Amino acid sequence: MQVQFIRNIQFTKVLKADGRMREFNFRKPNGHQEGIFTVDVSDDRGNRIIFKMQKEDKIWKIVPQPLPAWVTDNEMVLHDLIEEEMKNN
Repeated sequence: MQVQFIRNIQFTKVLKADGRMREFNFRKPNGHQEGIFTVDVSDDRGNRIIFKMQKEDKIWKIVPQPLPAWVTDNEMVLHDLIEEEMKNN
């Protein structure tokens, strides 16, 4: 019997959004939904905002849902952060 290990990808990046430094946490589960990252970040009141990013046509895009503008405005920056991390793995 052959055992295959597929590792999770998890990383954190700090990004300036809406005039504040915010910590974005990225997680890509092993083997599940190959082109999906779960991202979470805290808002100004400490509430967690959790959303998904999906790869479409070689670009990581936020799965449509109601989100603050400071999250959606940084979609391409988040794409770049994911691509940078994927190259380093």
